Amino acid sequence: MRVGVLALQGSIVEHENMLVELGVNFVSVRSKEDLESVSHLILPGGESTVLQLLMEQKGMWDILQLKIKNEKLKIFGTCAGAILCSLVGAKFGVERNGYGAQQSSFIDVLVSERFPDLGGVFIRAPRFKDIGEGVEVLATFDGEPVLLRDRNFLVASFHPELAGEKRLYEYFLSEV
Repeated sequence: MRVGVLALQGSIVEHENMLVELGVNFVSVRSKEDLESVSHLILPGGESTVLQLLMEQKGMWDILQLKIKNEKLKIFGTCAGAILCSLVGAKFGVERNGYGAQQSSFIDVLVSERFPDLGGVFIRAPRFKDIGEGVEVLATFDGEPVLLRDRNFLVASFHPELAGEKRLYEYFLSEV
């Protein structure tokens, strides 16, 4: 297992800090060579359009899609990272900024049997929609899905790295 954090834009340091706290060795993914070397990839929150554009410019977007198609990559996408997952084969759609603009950001406790008292930080968070068959809903907020598992994808519409939710990283690394 080789874990990477996409380190082009967004909440990179916060994800890396979570991995450090868990004692997980990781690589900061900044090039296509870095991307080719990882088996697990965290796609951070940030600006999804900018992240996709930077990946395309660096020749990483096609590699990402190929690794997913060949089932050689497990991905944990948070907020903008979840939006990217919806573009590369995960079986759900998204409504960008579905929980409101920046000034509508909030923190709340989510409903989850697997992760009791799960904290969620929502900042321009996407709403999941058109959830496909076989996609498991792991947490909800106000009755709506906010944490999904779809085969090799784990996606959160919120920021677990800002809430210190190590349990999701442990789940990603051990069960996804």
